[in-house]
Amino acid sequence: MKEIIRVAMADLGIARAPAILMTIGLGSCVGVTLYDPVIKLGGLAHIMLPYQRMGSADGKPGKYADRAIAFLLEELISRGAVKQRLEAKLAGGAQMFANKGSETSEILKVGQRNVEAARKILGEIGIKIVAADTGGYHGRTIELDTETGALRIKTIAHGEKYI
Repeated sequence: MKEIIRVAMADLGIARAPAILMTIGLGSCVGVTLYDPVIKLGGLAHIMLPYQRMGSADGKPGKYADRAIAFLLEELISRGAVKQRLEAKLAGGAQMFANKGSETSEILKVGQRNVEAARKILGEIGIKIVAADTGGYHGRTIELDTETGALRIKTIAHGEKYI
């Protein structure tokens, strides 16, 4: 049986096969995974907000997209990953604070801003996004299988799938 490593909100985790990295409760938060298929090493961040404000002293590296992705990249490379081989997958970033079809102020579009920030940061550092399941109006639980790189996405009302 594979070890399951739980990643809390605003946190991150790194594991080598045959472990599974898992996080629950992705609503407006976005889960970002980085995976090196050659050495079967993966990382998962449960990101709450797009960018850390200047002067903010929050010590959790997984809370903000800018810090979390940079931290994951550094940690994976320090453990033998090669940046050019890394593949990213995204899940989450739902619109959790308004009813479907209603006008929503920009300040409540946290999920959308989280996804946009993750995509921008990954593009700037040259990591390819190979799959994504983002947006919508439902929460997600995700599991990264470090043996295969498959990302299992589970939802209450929308079933489950692999990307």
